[in-house]
Amino acid sequence: MEVRGLDVWYGENQALRKVNLPFYKNRVHAIMGPSGCGKTTLLRCLNRMHELTPGTRVEGQIMLHGENLLELEPIIVRRNTGMVFQRPNPFPTMSIFDNVVAGYRLNGIKIQKIELDRIAEESLRKAALWNEVKDKLHKRGTFLSGGQQQRLCIARALAMNPAVLLLDEPTSALDPKSTASIEELIEELKTSVCLVLVTHNIAQAGRVSDYTAFMYLGELIEYGTTDKLFTVPQDKRTEEYLTGKFG
Repeated sequence: MEVRGLDVWYGENQALRKVNLPFYKNRVHAIMGPSGCGKTTLLRCLNRMHELTPGTRVEGQIMLHGENLLELEPIIVRRNTGMVFQRPNPFPTMSIFDNVVAGYRLNGIKIQKIELDRIAEESLRKAALWNEVKDKLHKRGTFLSGGQQQRLCIARALAMNPAVLLLDEPTSALDPKSTASIEELIEELKTSVCLVLVTHNIAQAGRVSDYTAFMYLGELIEYGTTDKLFTVPQDKRTEEYLTGKFG
């Protein structure tokens, strides 16, 4: 996936300015910056969720497999770019099984029960949740712990076999133990998918990402391998953010 010259406005307010950013297959990309810098806006654009906000205008390109996602049907985009939010949000009236395969049913995709069973098990295994829930598939997803619910949401996103998985501060509402399990899962998932992670947690970005982008006031200030950006940042603003002088 590659972002090219992306500008975003909310009414008269410009939230992103000429953002150019490549995301690589089988890598984890952290997007950091102080509140209001545009990182969540960027993430929402990657699967067209920005369109849910009235008055939003976008210019530029977001390329995936040679196609501009901004010109495709949103439903096609969202099959290719799964998203996991800050707080676990399993569908409260659905079972664990139904949560995982919800994308197929909600989109009217006809598929045999035996295939749904396979997809559910495979997705739950990828999310490191299968062994914990395989005997509880017909219980509601909301009965699970917070960390398990977040892994269920990851399984739900993976079930559609996306090329890119978007994570919007996925551990901010979790305890340290659950956070550690999600970070381990992120490391495992990059063998099969490109991951883009928005995080306020600088230490987390350092632990799990291969590449890091630093954003400030709607602009991409610096981007590179995490090791290099964290040890020898090229921009003074990046250095000041990493050392806690603002943010």
